[in-house]
Amino acid sequence: MTALENLALPREDYAYGFLDAFAKRELRRRTLKAIAIPGYQVPYASRELPIARGWGTGGLQVSLSLVGPESVIKVIDQGSDDSVNAANLRRFITRMSGAATTTDVLEATIIQSRHRIPEEVLREEQALVLQVPDPEPLRAVQSDSSKTHQMHADSDYSQLWLVLYEQLVRYKQYLQGASYPSLVNGRYVISPSPIPRWDTPKLHQAAHLTLLSAGREKRLYAVPPYTDVYPLEFSDVPFQVEDQRTWADAVTGVVNKFMNEIPQAAGASAYEVSDSGYLDKLVAQQRGEPQQFGATYYDDEGKFYKDGYLKSPVRTE
Repeated sequence: MTALENLALPREDYAYGFLDAFAKRELRRRTLKAIAIPGYQVPYASRELPIARGWGTGGLQVSLSLVGPESVIKVIDQGSDDSVNAANLRRFITRMSGAATTTDVLEATIIQSRHRIPEEVLREEQALVLQVPDPEPLRAVQSDSSKTHQMHADSDYSQLWLVLYEQLVRYKQYLQGASYPSLVNGRYVISPSPIPRWDTPKLHQAAHLTLLSAGREKRLYAVPPYTDVYPLEFSDVPFQVEDQRTWADAVTGVVNKFMNEIPQAAGASAYEVSDSGYLDKLVAQQRGEPQQFGATYYDDEGKFYKDGYLKSPVRTE
């Protein structure tokens, strides 16, 4: 009688970084093409992962193609290192690669994020991987993907400009809060993932590499280091970030950092710094513990760290 174990296939462990060699090779080639053509949406064969599509599979695949044993990983979800999604993705990446993890952006070599860019300025040797639910900035004006591809090829963004014009005529301001359409390298308009407008200027002439990937849509695109990224704006109505000048963190008192609004009793609101890693360092510093801080994109007066990075200065009024 043949034993059951003799009928089973030999055990095969997971490949390093979970993805097989062919998948990693394809992703790396697509990433190089995306870097070579800033803002261009490069198709790739999105693989099945042990998480549901829509929960960061695009960013996870890019991170797994980049990670190595010496990497240090930081994963955040809407600014938080401690959310269920961020914790699960971080645990999976380190389990499949053996890479170290951190909540301090200064220590990280790969930062995978959903909907936020950290407050502290990223460096040249760091890569920012943004999860993208919908990579197509023209989706709201043209639902046919074959036509949006042709519009990108022709650099035809007139319908986007019309939408912005209609907003100004009706409401005297740009209404889109997150995923604000931006022109990369003077050629392609991108959706910079659902980051708030507060974070959009951080992509312009950034020292770090930004990779954006949508697992469901099977598209990835990139903003290489030191590349121009301009939010769409009319010359007489400049792009503006969110006005949070009167908001201060309830615990540390810090101002001019992107805040979460927390409803309180009787209709009041409290505010908390969205970037939990940065907030943890501020709290530890108040306790008297020595902390290392990097320069932040916005100083205590709300001034962006690079003067003249836009055709018109960013205003918060």
